[in-house]
Amino acid sequence: MSHGTVRVQHQDPAVLRITLGRPERGNTVDSDLIADLHEALDTAEKSDTCRLVLIDSPGQVFCNGMDMAEAAGEDAFGPTSGSTGDEGLGPAATDGAGFFRLLRRITELPRLTLACVDGRVAGGGVGLAAACDLVHTTERGVFSLPEALWGLLPCSVLPFLIRRTGFRTAGTMTLTTLPLTAQEAVRRGLADELSPDPGVLVRRLLSRLTKLDGRLIGEAKSYLCALHPLTAETEQRAVTAFARLAAAPGVREGMARFAAEGRYPWER
Repeated sequence: MSHGTVRVQHQDPAVLRITLGRPERGNTVDSDLIADLHEALDTAEKSDTCRLVLIDSPGQVFCNGMDMAEAAGEDAFGPTSGSTGDEGLGPAATDGAGFFRLLRRITELPRLTLACVDGRVAGGGVGLAAACDLVHTTERGVFSLPEALWGLLPCSVLPFLIRRTGFRTAGTMTLTTLPLTAQEAVRRGLADELSPDPGVLVRRLLSRLTKLDGRLIGEAKSYLCALHPLTAETEQRAVTAFARLAAAPGVREGMARFAAEGRYPWER
């Protein structure tokens, strides 16, 4: 990988395993991780034998979401221009668009995708899980959307989470910021299976997937996405809303303080 944020291996001719490789940083989402995940997904698409893409992480954190230090950088909310369609909204909009497009690509990838959660998953990490076709969790799984604590909203996450759980759970997680346990995540449809080891689920999946023409997985996902489309308007709304919230007074300062000191905005 170009930036070293993930490890990629063919666990089996039919399985590409993508391991988030910065547990010491909470596997936070930044421009490097987005680029490396796209490169890993390229590998999956180029493989004639790959049927399943498995995303996991070592340690006690699957993904803590947005990289606060990068998001709070000096130029994060300054003027920008380019060909993204987000001109005038600043780099925060460009980064938000990049993350949205990554989630959309995972959703539309012509391979079955499985997120394996064994610990904490927050913010954008919930988006990574929700964009996958299936989510496995252990008892250690804890799912939360804490963005409102910093004056933000999980704008890019919500379109994907709503497709998975419906409005009620997505809205409750957003408004309360309270975490869901692994059992609650399964009950609410955020996770599909709770067990100590995803290996049993992977073997069950492969027993069927390896019997299918690989093209059929792509056909099925394309048809399913068409039934519940993620439009350019959805993306633009998410990107614009996040950029507007991120540019509000005190938001960047609160993120920078949390990144540097671990203190929430209300803590003096």
